[in-house]
Amino acid sequence: MRILLAGASGVFGRVLTPALIAAGHEVVGITRTPDGVRAIEAMGAGAVVADVMDHDGLLAAVRGQRFDAVISQLTALKKPPMRNKDMDVTNALRTVGTENLMAAAKATGAHRFLTQSMIFGYGYGDLGAAPITEDAFFGPSPRKAFARHGDAMLRNEQIAFSEPGIDGIALRYGLFYGAEATYSSVEILKAGKLPIVKAGTNSFVHLADAASATVAALERGKGGEAYNVVDDTPTQFANVALEIATAFQTKTPRTLPAWMTKPMPYLNCFITGRWIISNAKAKEQLGWQPQYPSFHEGVKADIEAAGK
Repeated sequence: MRILLAGASGVFGRVLTPALIAAGHEVVGITRTPDGVRAIEAMGAGAVVADVMDHDGLLAAVRGQRFDAVISQLTALKKPPMRNKDMDVTNALRTVGTENLMAAAKATGAHRFLTQSMIFGYGYGDLGAAPITEDAFFGPSPRKAFARHGDAMLRNEQIAFSEPGIDGIALRYGLFYGAEATYSSVEILKAGKLPIVKAGTNSFVHLADAASATVAALERGKGGEAYNVVDDTPTQFANVALEIATAFQTKTPRTLPAWMTKPMPYLNCFITGRWIISNAKAKEQLGWQPQYPSFHEGVKADIEAAGK
């Protein structure tokens, strides 16, 4: 397929783009900057210069081109969000940005549309001990401070599913680690700026596995469906951070009591909450298996790739 990819030069895009090309697809990435063009072309993809928040500018940039699929991997998260306001730009990308990309999909004849969603659309806080499937509630959290984030994730998926003749698919990723995401954590750990809280349970996915699941969804996913993309081993955020610190021989992160993170409510919530997410549907319907079923295998692969 010929694919228009938003987010091609981002942390995940730099893993996903080569995976799509290796699977035999042609990728054209959207970027706003000359540096982004160079990064995308270095991966063997084409590039168009546009701002996805500029409806008319985006359509002008792709005018006359044809694509089989559009993939959105849009976020504005350069570092982990600490406060609810840190999500506001990403929320706008998930709503206005997704609407504009869908307009580009219609204008270029695309018949598939994949969008990045997240497991946090199931809610914020303690979601219980039972594995959460795609049939669970997804949308605005009853916790008012977090409601706008779930609303943006729901709207993102609704847009993906909205167009007759375009098979829309939502990929509900877990917390990313791996490749540049791991190496970024290493730098923060070296600087002693990543304290941990030994609480909660979250669902993670290595970027390489997130990429392989995305390729599988592009090729075999069913329109109108959402798929959880997580590994097999939910765990504490603290366990992943400690594994990275040990493997890369950084400073051991300080352990804080949970109450000390309350001034950073977004951080406090996803560190202390429980998201035990099922990946059974993705395995069954997409024929996908995570290469790294837990963070142990994933961090080991990262340390080997870094040549340590």
